[in-house]
Amino acid sequence: MAKTPLAPKAHCGCAALDASVEGARLATAVDPEIKKRNLARLRRIEGQVRGLQKMVDEERWCADVLTQVASVQEALRGVSRELMRNHLKHCSAAAVRAGPDEADAVYDELTDLMFRYAR
Repeated sequence: MAKTPLAPKAHCGCAALDASVEGARLATAVDPEIKKRNLARLRRIEGQVRGLQKMVDEERWCADVLTQVASVQEALRGVSRELMRNHLKHCSAAAVRAGPDEADAVYDELTDLMFRYAR
């Protein structure tokens, strides 16, 4: 089943709207070192996925391909952990400090995120 993008139930205050892209939201704050690490990780993952494509094209042994798929999935989980930590530290914390309405909205958002991606 395809996952739909999360839509906030109300403006939660944890994201600034990006005027250059209709409906796009920007993070409240991003640590430059975390961003640098995540981009490096994503580039490595991109290379791993290209390697997977080549393995499938070359009809490599299924167990080897599956091992590499698991490696990519774990690398993506690592990026997800970093993104969630940043979201909790900056975006969500700012929404909670903004007041009870913003806090309730971010609690709903976090609950949706946890249950959606904990499968």
